[in-house]
Amino acid sequence: MKAKLDRSGCISCGLCAETCPEVFRIADDGVAEVYQENVPKESEDKAVEAQEGCPVSVITVE
Repeated sequence: MKAKLDRSGCISCGLCAETCPEVFRIADDGVAEVYQENVPKESEDKAVEAQEGCPVSVITVE
């Protein structure tokens, strides 16, 4: 499973980093980023939850 995030549409709410800190974090510029593109098997459910919870739908996990 791989995670992607369109940073240009991110509103920096931090929900993804809070939901799945193993994959997402808030970068130094204040915008969320994927820092582990290959989602660890044990974090797949959390990564999908982050995708579904994103208020601006900029996360893709597939």
